[in-house]
Amino acid sequence: MPDKTLPQIFKFVDQNVDSYKQLLKEAVAIPSVSSDIKYREDCVRMVNWMKNKLQEVGATTELRDVGFQTIDGKEVKLPPVLIGSLGKDAKKNTICIYGHLDVQPALKSDGWNSEPFELQERDGKLFGRGATDDKGPVLGWLHAINAYKGVGEELPVNLKFVFECMEESGSEGLDELLIEQLKPEGFFKDVDYVCISDNYWLGTTKPCITYGLRGISYYFLEVECAKNDLHSGVYGGTVHEAMSDLIYLMDQLVDKDGKILITDIYKSVAPLTENEKQLYASIDFDPEAYRRTINAYKLAHNGDKEQLLMHRWRYPSLSLHGIEGAAFQPGAKTVIPGKVIGKFSIRIVPNQEPEEVEKLVFDYIHKKWAERGSPNKMSISAQSGRAWTENPDHPHYQAAARATKLIYQTDPDMSREGGSIPVTITLQEASGRNVLLLPMGAGDDMAHSQNEKLNLRNYIEGIKLFAAYLYEVGKLSK
Repeated sequence: MPDKTLPQIFKFVDQNVDSYKQLLKEAVAIPSVSSDIKYREDCVRMVNWMKNKLQEVGATTELRDVGFQTIDGKEVKLPPVLIGSLGKDAKKNTICIYGHLDVQPALKSDGWNSEPFELQERDGKLFGRGATDDKGPVLGWLHAINAYKGVGEELPVNLKFVFECMEESGSEGLDELLIEQLKPEGFFKDVDYVCISDNYWLGTTKPCITYGLRGISYYFLEVECAKNDLHSGVYGGTVHEAMSDLIYLMDQLVDKDGKILITDIYKSVAPLTENEKQLYASIDFDPEAYRRTINAYKLAHNGDKEQLLMHRWRYPSLSLHGIEGAAFQPGAKTVIPGKVIGKFSIRIVPNQEPEEVEKLVFDYIHKKWAERGSPNKMSISAQSGRAWTENPDHPHYQAAARATKLIYQTDPDMSREGGSIPVTITLQEASGRNVLLLPMGAGDDMAHSQNEKLNLRNYIEGIKLFAAYLYEVGKLSK
């Protein structure tokens, strides 16, 4: 492939910005919220929309059934997983691209400045649910493919695709599909590398490539009144309220400084080596700039750069997410629920195994419940995924680093990430190949929060990055 190819592709990308924004607007307009059953048809519609777009760039596609899930005692069909392939040249490297098409819930009343499912451009930023997580990056691959076609060049690699619409709800059914069906069928047989773009730069200005993720354990803490026939006598304190018990338990999980109170939770965390300690010092991260970006009064750990990074990457953390069954409508309410479910999660790190962490949590919760001495019923369940790391010195990572430097004129930081993408490990195990996380979005994109956005610059330069990445991987020895 001649050296003039990439400059031509970059020019083509710059000439088609409006069409890229329009396609993202179409994708954001589909409210593919996987956690809410009323949006299940929208999730299916999103998968079919993406299927058509892949076919338009010449890919062969297939929708794979992954079965059912149980919601409120009912069997509900899961959205199909979209599988695709483009190119079968045995002389070329083959990359498997993973992305997800579902999003977190969003309502304007949550605090959005505009309707979350109507893409809005303000101050060089594209606001909308899913813009950065993960519809923008997924579309980036389509645009990169189209750019090669637009300048009359063949793709320098073969591509395979795995796009799902349940990532935000635990990727139900996907592990079984990858390991028990696609792997035996030979889907990964000719795959040389795996790439995921579902993460973010550490900050807002410096690009990075990610070689590690924390795992995650989701917990569901249920408390139910001993007698469900609640009556007016509760106002006299004759019934031990489920909500009071749940609040008590959740208050025992983490202190005001973010330290997890669960016994021995830090015991198996990998020890800090001198080499790792030096890595944190060299990372380009400005705590004060980060504080201003997120409009925080102060940062944890006194704003110390190394401590902030370590607690984001290498130490576990606990987050409280919500209470199901509680009265949440505005205005004065005196509803007393008979059953409530508290939801929290723990981000786990290398050397911590999910089974070990779950046992520590269960033992601790049961101990605190015994101390509470409530007559109510309590149960706890969990759903977990392991932490993941790769070797950032691998040729695959170095190819991505060259592509990043070409686009952003600076060497990227090799970073770990505070978030979790459990399918990363599954793809690593199913393919047996090196897995790379190549971010498009920035650290202040507010994924999962109000006013989620993708900087227009990151979107457009990210398309160029993907094109350059394909070019650089195409040069790696087969």
